[in-house]
Amino acid sequence: MGLKVISLMKQVPLFSQMRMGEDGLMDRTKAKSMINTDCCFGLEQGLQIKKHVPDAELIVVSMGPPSFDQSLRQTISLGYDRAVLLSDRRLGGSDTFSTGLAIATLLRSKILPADPREPYIIFAGRQTSDGDTAHVPSQVAENLGIPQVTFAVNVEYGPLYLIVKRMIEGGHQTLKVPLPCVISVAPTAVHVRRPSLSGAIKARQISIESYNLDHIGLDPAVVGLNGSPTSVAKVVNITRDRPPVSMIGGNNCTEVTGNLVKTFDIAATLHKPAVADTPAGAEAPKQDRFPRKDFRQGASGIFTWAEVVGRELSLSSVEILNPARKLANELKTTVTAVLIGHNVKALAPRLIAHGADEVIVVEDPRLKEYSILPFTSVIEQIVKERRPEISLFGATTSGRELAPRLGSRLGSGVTADCTILKVGEFVQPSSKTIWSPCLEAIRPTYGESKLATIVGFRCPQMATARPGTFEALQPDQRREGKITAFIPVLDDKLFVVEILSTERKEAGDDGLFSASVIVAGGRPCGEMDDFKLIKELVQAFEEKGISAAWGATRQAVDHGYAPYSRQIGQTGKTVRPKVYIAVAVSGAIQHVSGMKESGRIVAINQDRHAHIFDCSDYGVVGGYLETLPLLIAKIREGFTFGLKS
Repeated sequence: MGLKVISLMKQVPLFSQMRMGEDGLMDRTKAKSMINTDCCFGLEQGLQIKKHVPDAELIVVSMGPPSFDQSLRQTISLGYDRAVLLSDRRLGGSDTFSTGLAIATLLRSKILPADPREPYIIFAGRQTSDGDTAHVPSQVAENLGIPQVTFAVNVEYGPLYLIVKRMIEGGHQTLKVPLPCVISVAPTAVHVRRPSLSGAIKARQISIESYNLDHIGLDPAVVGLNGSPTSVAKVVNITRDRPPVSMIGGNNCTEVTGNLVKTFDIAATLHKPAVADTPAGAEAPKQDRFPRKDFRQGASGIFTWAEVVGRELSLSSVEILNPARKLANELKTTVTAVLIGHNVKALAPRLIAHGADEVIVVEDPRLKEYSILPFTSVIEQIVKERRPEISLFGATTSGRELAPRLGSRLGSGVTADCTILKVGEFVQPSSKTIWSPCLEAIRPTYGESKLATIVGFRCPQMATARPGTFEALQPDQRREGKITAFIPVLDDKLFVVEILSTERKEAGDDGLFSASVIVAGGRPCGEMDDFKLIKELVQAFEEKGISAAWGATRQAVDHGYAPYSRQIGQTGKTVRPKVYIAVAVSGAIQHVSGMKESGRIVAINQDRHAHIFDCSDYGVVGGYLETLPLLIAKIREGFTFGLKS
């Protein structure tokens, strides 16, 4: 048998056609669907491997209703050999934990080679557009017990291994990964090709393989709504109350820029943050009629992972101590930060100053740089010994793969990319029991149009928090805390993935989070001059003593014009500068979610109908190359949007 190359593919609904049901949850049954965009990059990566191994078998795998048949046939027209669908109504309501388990079970029972010595590769998209969790690739890898790499931008094939370049905060990392493995591919990789005529003919004739839970021998009790360790408690609409945009008029770019200087009113009332309205549907059940149940079974304490980038704590690791501290105070328990690395003990006092009661330090030369397998094992060992009720991670590139892999190993669900974390309670409809106290992990979803509250019933309850969402607590150098050494058991098999190189050209984080002004550019800024004018505008502010930084949209990052550390939006950073200048930014909800709470938002776009104007305070209709040089000149003449150095 030759190499098997498997690509995971999901269909996602069109957000505009989704409706909120009477129960306050989203109903996607009548919404049209399409192949998830990120999955297309995973599909193409599988086709790229075929160039090196012509006799490789290409298999696409999906989980969903029979209507996925059409999308599966599309993959055949691209060049795939087999299409496999796991379809069963009993899978309805599965969270990512159950989804990863179901897909891994399908792969193991129906697709993977029987001989463990035979190689295979599993590709997936970075994440899906409906959930944006990026969990399933990690959970499939954990359930199969094989290595993984996420956020991959380049893959080179070798008969026994892959050389994979992945995005990390501030740069890239190159890894040597043995087969078999799971690779999730970022949109900066190779774009998917067009279907061929012969492929289209084959797609019409081929038979789609379809299996249900009985075929793969998976107990229905461990999937679906009842088997998932997390549950969506409610979904509400997100409303915003920023006043309508003030469009700056003028007969030409010079006049418009001049009018912007004259009319910009920095004293205008700053907008209020986004709020959620009341969910549609019936009133919530009266909870005082039901008995309460504490599901924690003795688990206690809040754990956080303190990520080290280079030789410093990541900002997200300090930020996460804010909600952790508040949760601990309400639950009357303690906060413990887990610090893993080599020669990192000196960083522990800073974690205590920012809110940790204890820092567990794991020192080992082999742990100098983050690696998914050994770090998962270390935290697993600590969690099993300490039994925390809640574990929190920053939603960085590392946190977004570590948390779900750890969750699958511990049997816990994970809520991704949270913006609110609080203690709450949940009425379990089937048992008419109030589960309390539970972690309410709240996150934007469905293209940032909804706010979902997700609760879990297995400890530790796990969540990742969107970087920049929580403001780091002011450090208190007088706080006392405990520093504890932990010596884990580390098998050599945990280090099968070799780190070949790590390049961090720029930090990006601190500048974006602390700048008074952020100038963000869309993809056209990269296409026209590689963000040269964006950076020059930032420099002009800095020459006047105004702290400034530049950022980019996801599209600009995905096309290689800016590093991931500069990405602002749902899957990047959340920022709140005093002034945010969006240049050639379309205004996609994904981007707006990361900058909507800025003090003043100025949009510059040549398309007067661009959505970015809908969430801005001031709008300028003008081209990038024409408008920015004029604005740069005004800044150098002394105009700073009312900001003082």
